Parts: sequence; structure tokens; C-alpha cells
Amino acid sequence: MRNAAKYGIITGILSGIWILVMHFSGVYAKDSIEEASKMQWMEWASMLIPAIGLYTGIKNYRDHISGGKMEFFEGLFEGFKIIAIGGVIAAFFAIVYVQVNVSVMNTDYMYRIAAAVLIGILFNLAISLILMNKQKHL
Repeated sequence: MRNAAKYGIITGILSGIWILVMHFSGVYAKDSIEEASKMQWMEWASMLIPAIGLYTGIKNYRDHISGGKMEFFEGLFEGFKIIAIGGVIAAFFAIVYVQVNVSVMNTDYMYRIAAAVLIGILFNLAISLILMNKQKHL
């Protein structure tokens, strides 16, 4: 659990900081839609944080905790722990951000949160599949 907590906390804090970076760079500004559409790359770049956090967390689990061998479901379970911890921390940042900046409620912020959950699950499936190296005989 220490591995999942470590990488979940890192991923959650970096995601929270990225929310602030996107705010201060004007991604969520409603008065300048043209400017916000030019900065859409920042939203796509935000997907790198959970992808890198999951990859390094699951790889560290496989290499150091599991003795170099890992089944798909072991990686999947470790990834879900990382996502859960990181998601709670990132959600805390998002809630504080929405409370401080009420104008964000005019945007489709809930769709972004739902998309982040779906993307995290898909990354977890892909990374666990890539990093598994031990198969169970059926």
C-alpha cells in the first residue's frame, strides 16, 4: 500500500497544481473563447500526469515489491489504488478551485471530471497489460 500511496499522492498533487496552471494561463476564461481554444493543448497535456504516475507506480510495484514478476490483475489492482488516492487529492484541489472561482461552474467542468476518470481507467488497463510479465495457467 505504501507504493500506491506514494505514487497516488504525487499524481494527485501534480494534477492539482496543473489545475492551477491551467487557470492562471487562461484555459478556463469564458471571455476569450479564441484564446482558450488555442490553449486546448494544455488539457491534452494534463493526461500525461496520470499516465506517467500510473506507469512509474505500477512499474515500481513490479520491479521492487513483486520481485520482478507481475500478473495483469496485480498491476490493475495496484493501478486502481494509485488512481483512487490520486483522484481524491485531485478532486480536493478541484473542489477548492470551484469554490474559489465560481465562474468555472458556467463551463462543463463535470464532464472534464468524468472524462478524467474514464481516461484513468483506460490508462490503468493499458499500462497493466504492457507491464505484466507473468501469466497464470488457465
